[in-house]
Amino acid sequence: MIAPVTLYFVAGFALIHVVITMLVGAARVPNQVHFYDEGDLALRRNMRAHANFTENLPMALIAMAAAELSGTPAVWIALGGLVLLAGRGMHYHIIRTKGWGPTRAVSMLMTLVPIAGFAGVTLWNLTT
Repeated sequence: MIAPVTLYFVAGFALIHVVITMLVGAARVPNQVHFYDEGDLALRRNMRAHANFTENLPMALIAMAAAELSGTPAVWIALGGLVLLAGRGMHYHIIRTKGWGPTRAVSMLMTLVPIAGFAGVTLWNLTT
């Protein structure tokens, strides 16, 4: 069994992960900060944006794959994935530029709702 829709999102998110990891590295160079953030607010925001991305995305992709493998129609997987992508992009941008704001909460909902939705449809598919 494969989950073709999920695999596209995995590939896309993996490429995004490489880019944002490199951005953290690049943010360390100007001040020669090799560990932690040494009080550099811009670097700290870069690090937190990257960390939040890597903290939330694995479960989202696992839940997406479970939903797809359990029989959820591809259109619903794709829609959930697009909401997740938009939410992760918004959240990353907000953390890097502002740190906090009402749109940050919206972006987290755009991450958590697809995760919960994927889990819910997986359970539904398994029990019906």
